[in-house]
Amino acid sequence: MTWLWSIAHFIDGLTRRLGQATSWLALLMVVIGAGNAVLRYLGRFVGTNLSSNAALELQWYLFSALFLLGAAWTLQQDRHVRVDVFYGRLSARGQALVDLLGTLLFLFPFCGLAIWVTNPSVLESWRLLEVSPDPGGLPRYPVKTLLLVCFYTVLVQGLSQLCKHTAVLLGVPDPRAVAPVASEGADG
Repeated sequence: MTWLWSIAHFIDGLTRRLGQATSWLALLMVVIGAGNAVLRYLGRFVGTNLSSNAALELQWYLFSALFLLGAAWTLQQDRHVRVDVFYGRLSARGQALVDLLGTLLFLFPFCGLAIWVTNPSVLESWRLLEVSPDPGGLPRYPVKTLLLVCFYTVLVQGLSQLCKHTAVLLGVPDPRAVAPVASEGADG
């Protein structure tokens, strides 16, 4: 049953790399936003508009990418919002059962529904090669594609979570877990 952990660790590694790469989008978003603001104020002094709709939309797209591409990493790191009334008092097996049921009953169906609902819109956007209606606007179809990427990556990370919770419920220890080191006594 250690194959459950192998699958989980493989997916977790992919998710972690995607999340870490995605985190750099925050810096890029801030630099573009600050640059656009500086250009807007500089434009007032020279009497022309130096900022652009494309830069504003790029900020919006980067924020969307940061949120959508980071969702699976957030799940993997157990950082999603949770109402913790009883959960914290449960044993590791009890928490694994709650998480397993949540994954099966809520996460998987939600991702499946989101993919099913979003797919036609994304395909239509690609068919039209949709572009922003704003002057100088950017293509919209790449950012709309991120919706599908988000739900597929969360679905795959959900599979990793399912493997981990199942392994815990079956009592299969994680081979990568560090065993606690026995502390030496005061006489030691």
